[in-house]
Amino acid sequence: MSANLEAQIDFLKGVGSRKAEVLKKEFGIFTLNDLLLHFPYKYIDKSKFYSIKDIKNNLNAYIQLKGQITKLELLGEGKGKRLVAHFQDETGVILLVWFNNLKYIGESLRKNVTYIVFGKPSLFNNTVNITHPELKEENNEEDQKLRIPFQPFYNSSEKAKKSGLDSRGISRLCFQLLSEQKNNIYETLPAYVLEKLRLIDRRDALVNIHFPTDTQTLQRAINRLKFEEVFFLQLNLLQSHHKREKSNVGFYLPKVGTLFNEFYHKHLPFPLTDAQKRVIKEIRADFISGHQMNRLLQGDVGSGKTITALLLMLIALDNGFQCCLMTPTEILANQHYETLTKQLQLLPVRVELLTGSTKQSQRKQLLPAIENGEIHILVGTHALVEDGVVFDKLGLVVIDEQHRFGVEQRAKLWKKNLSPPHVLVMTATPIPRTLAMTVYGDLDVSVIDELPKGRRPIVTHHFYQNQRIKILEFLRKQIAEGRQIYVVFPLISESETMDFRNLVEGYDAFKVDFPSPQYKISCVHGRLSAEEKEREMQKFVQGESHIMLATTVIEVGIDVPNASVMLIENAERFGLSQLHQLRGRVGRGASQSYCILLSDVKLTAESRKRLEAMVSTNDGFEIAEYDLKLRGPGDLAGTKQSGMIHFKLINILKDEKIIASARNLAKAILEKDPTLSFPENIILRTQLEFLQKNQSEYYQVG
Repeated sequence: MSANLEAQIDFLKGVGSRKAEVLKKEFGIFTLNDLLLHFPYKYIDKSKFYSIKDIKNNLNAYIQLKGQITKLELLGEGKGKRLVAHFQDETGVILLVWFNNLKYIGESLRKNVTYIVFGKPSLFNNTVNITHPELKEENNEEDQKLRIPFQPFYNSSEKAKKSGLDSRGISRLCFQLLSEQKNNIYETLPAYVLEKLRLIDRRDALVNIHFPTDTQTLQRAINRLKFEEVFFLQLNLLQSHHKREKSNVGFYLPKVGTLFNEFYHKHLPFPLTDAQKRVIKEIRADFISGHQMNRLLQGDVGSGKTITALLLMLIALDNGFQCCLMTPTEILANQHYETLTKQLQLLPVRVELLTGSTKQSQRKQLLPAIENGEIHILVGTHALVEDGVVFDKLGLVVIDEQHRFGVEQRAKLWKKNLSPPHVLVMTATPIPRTLAMTVYGDLDVSVIDELPKGRRPIVTHHFYQNQRIKILEFLRKQIAEGRQIYVVFPLISESETMDFRNLVEGYDAFKVDFPSPQYKISCVHGRLSAEEKEREMQKFVQGESHIMLATTVIEVGIDVPNASVMLIENAERFGLSQLHQLRGRVGRGASQSYCILLSDVKLTAESRKRLEAMVSTNDGFEIAEYDLKLRGPGDLAGTKQSGMIHFKLINILKDEKIIASARNLAKAILEKDPTLSFPENIILRTQLEFLQKNQSEYYQVG
């Protein structure tokens, strides 16, 4: 990085302290380099001038005209007051109209002076006009400097515009910056990379992304900077992975012993799918590789991730190690604890639970037992990362719904040993391939892409509120057949009064529609204590209640095979990923299951598309791809907690080839030169170190 470009933005001519403060607060532009990387979001071609006679063929498209003002009129009164200029060239006349700043504009305009007009023409009372056009004198010296074939447009804000930092104001600063500092723009890629991929140099790319001369040059600039943006991220992720492999010697777990074999042959609740067998084989290879495992296990709701993780934990136990399973919520921790305890009851394996609700008296008994190795599998929440929790020999850490944990929390757990344990992070939120390459690029990835045999697909329907009577009839029929029903209400924040009221009102309405004693209803929400939640849930789990009314606390962590219907109230208020997770709470038994999406009649276009996507497929990976298209990567579940980059240029959906190319090249370079010490790669190491220092939120791998 050039020292000149590291200078504070205050030092750029034309900025000053006031504008500098706005640039910092509104756009995060602190240095000259930050401004250099503040790219336009669109460009308008100003290389062509139109004739007024041709305008009717170009209505509602931005055009540029050259001519003179022949007449000025102030028309109308009150809110309808407007300034109208008659503007003509050799082919005709058009009206220019302003509704604001009439006095200032009227005084600044002159007749018989050649102006360049830029704007979007429209037809009003069969007369062509341009409202609030951009207008400059042809011989304006400052405008001549900035006159380029493609005008860049920069994102701004109301506060910035008041300080003269609208798109044009930012454009002027970028022009000034490039005039002063063009020769200080350094190269970040070796010559052999530029040659191999036919990329233009960085200086040309940055000049032409701000002020392109033609569309071809602009595209070459964008391609170069897109590649650079994702290439250094891949280089960082892969180098971190390589360093961890080299420095973190993994525990050697070669033995598949008594515990695994007895459980596999005598207690396995259902035959493993081919996908589960493949994943176990992949992870067994990690166990005997001599390297510490860091693997992401993806699997759709109900694909059998937990039983797969249990089998892997039994391999660790057979080799004399302890295991722990960490979850984001107490409900899910309790669910896993009960499941594991039940499944392992006939084996000599001690499973214990540690959460924030664990009483102090219980902790006093648990902590020594963990430290001396008496506890084989410890299930818990973030309580597992507390300093007082010390293991005797922790060999495998399993983290469920891993995106809900921050990097620091995960790292604390990994450091419970002198040597780091093997780590398996699991998610039921399928991740599109391009997103996996960017967000989880430092992890090995395994996928369970097959549901257990015999499981029926869940039938999903979308209904409107005015069809509620029909839905209630269907629910009564399901209960009469011995089934149970979930009803979920939206919840944005557990403290949100409106959401709580929705649930309370819904509860009162359901008590009328499903009166006692014929029907029994459980109700769970975030305002209940852990004991109250557990009591209400257990009623449903044990079949004592027919209907479970809840907020999204049941998104994960409750497994009732007899529940056959998931009714989601105000489904339009949920994201796709959340809807899919909720749907996965049913369909776990032998009977046909249903998901009913109940929404308001009036829907936004995006809400309608989400609900249509849910009805059209049960495939979690299809849902994830669709969610990515609708919302973009920054909003997908967990990506922010996982350090998801909000790319300046890369489009996760459209730029898969660039991402794959960058990853493949980074991998090839590091295979030959892991530390980037070869003379030709010093340039890469320098830039990577700069990014790690200055963009630590993107370049830290936990």
